[in-house]
Amino acid sequence: MAGELSFFELGAGDCEQARTFFGGLFGWEFEPGPTEGGGFAIRTPNVPGGLHGNDPGASPYLFFKVDDMDVALDRVRALGGSADAVDLGSDEESIARFGRFQLCHDDQGTPFGLHQPPAGG
Repeated sequence: MAGELSFFELGAGDCEQARTFFGGLFGWEFEPGPTEGGGFAIRTPNVPGGLHGNDPGASPYLFFKVDDMDVALDRVRALGGSADAVDLGSDEESIARFGRFQLCHDDQGTPFGLHQPPAGG
């Protein structure tokens, strides 16, 4: 398992407002993301990210790289953690472009995410 930070996701009430704020603050570049009703992929100098709306007051989501999502999820559960029921970005186009994402909790309830980058990514 790799374990390095590989993706972050920001939730906001209004995507366009957040795009303006973070673009102005950090100079990030945004392109349309895979989410219905808006959302953006964020290009930064190091770790790629995403921005989604209708999530006011959300904490940032941090995703750690894994080589094989299914193996990693089995390991999370074996260590007493859990995985949320929804596999994020499960449609083929999204997986090909961004990879697989899964929100999890450790054995104390701390949230974190797993990210299996797309093939060749």
